[in-house]
Amino acid sequence: MAEESQSQDKNGISGPQASGQRGAEELGAAGKYLSEALRISFGILKVIMLILVLIFLGSGFRTVESGEEALVLRFGKIVGTGDERVLGPGFKWLLPYPIDKIVKIPVGQKVNLAINSFWYFQSKRELLSGEDGRVRPGSPLRPILDGYCLTRGERGPAAVGGEGSDYGIVHCKWELTYRIEDPEAFYCNVYVKSPRPGQDFSDVIAASVNPLLESVVEDAVVTSLVHFTIDEVKFERVASVTNRVRQFVQAKLDAIGAGIAVVSLQLTRSTWPRQVDLAFQAYISASQASQQQISEARTHSEQVLNEAAGPVAEELFGVIKDGSVGQEERELLWSQAAGAARERIADARAYRTEVVERVKAQAEYLHEILPEYRKRPELVLQQIYVEAMERIFVNADEKFLLQPAEGVMGREIRILLNRDPSLKPKVGEADKAQE
Repeated sequence: MAEESQSQDKNGISGPQASGQRGAEELGAAGKYLSEALRISFGILKVIMLILVLIFLGSGFRTVESGEEALVLRFGKIVGTGDERVLGPGFKWLLPYPIDKIVKIPVGQKVNLAINSFWYFQSKRELLSGEDGRVRPGSPLRPILDGYCLTRGERGPAAVGGEGSDYGIVHCKWELTYRIEDPEAFYCNVYVKSPRPGQDFSDVIAASVNPLLESVVEDAVVTSLVHFTIDEVKFERVASVTNRVRQFVQAKLDAIGAGIAVVSLQLTRSTWPRQVDLAFQAYISASQASQQQISEARTHSEQVLNEAAGPVAEELFGVIKDGSVGQEERELLWSQAAGAARERIADARAYRTEVVERVKAQAEYLHEILPEYRKRPELVLQQIYVEAMERIFVNADEKFLLQPAEGVMGREIRILLNRDPSLKPKVGEADKAQE
């Protein structure tokens, strides 16, 4: 008690008051430390928030690769106007997800799609071995398993399906090469499944687009091939068939605004049904033989015409048959003739000249002897006769002179059969001797 009294007297404060003062001092120090801790914590929190904001903003940077174009969707709606709606390759920034979303579309990539809907069924062993397989001739087609397409028959080329028309069956394989040409039209009008987490948009395009393209190509093939025969599809007009199918496919894609361009469409394989393979092989052999004979006949015809009159032979022949062609045109063509016709024309002209000259010479000769004929006609005629006989007898190898005989019985003529071998044989006998 004495010490407590001394303490109170010394400080001038009683015991309870001193305890309260010490508690206040301790509380002020704690508040100071707490305030400092909160200040430091808020500073750290600000730095963390700033870093998070920078990371959030930095997450808006995207890269559009070469061969790609991109669309920016803001809350599901395409952002931009005009050319700015489609972004080209490069480094891009947009508002981070979920505000903005970028959709990359591979516009530069060409995709090949095989269409085997019209091919006959093949087992796994046949597919692995590459064999077509054999079927019994005359066995029926299996529509549930075998794919096929109808072609126009040889009859009824104008009205397909009309009276008198016929159809053929063909198996065919196609290969379509396409690319995305208009990204906005493609995204807006073609249904594409949303990519799963970690999956790119280009990964799901084929799975969504290929069924559409297969359907469009199948429709185009069925619509187009019915206007062609099986020979035209397989041999004669393959380019026309593929071009028509390609145009039909592109027109259908443009009509729905797919934004897809057909790069190429090829008919990779085509064949008739295996059940009638032997008949078609025989038909092909007969057609080839027929074409060969026709080609040989045309070659022989051209050769004969060229030998007869040269390049203008066919035209000249048509002019000869056509009576309405003028004489000037005829003469012009005749002057251009070559070959045997030119030789014949030259011989004819030479013969004409020879005849004309000979007639002129005879006319001049008769004109010269005309005064003598007027004086002594019998003597002149006798002289002409003698000269003619001399020309005739000059070419005769053997001559027999018979004088008129007196009496009823006349003269007896004897001809020796064993002729003198030194005599010149006649023309016919000489030819036989040479043979």
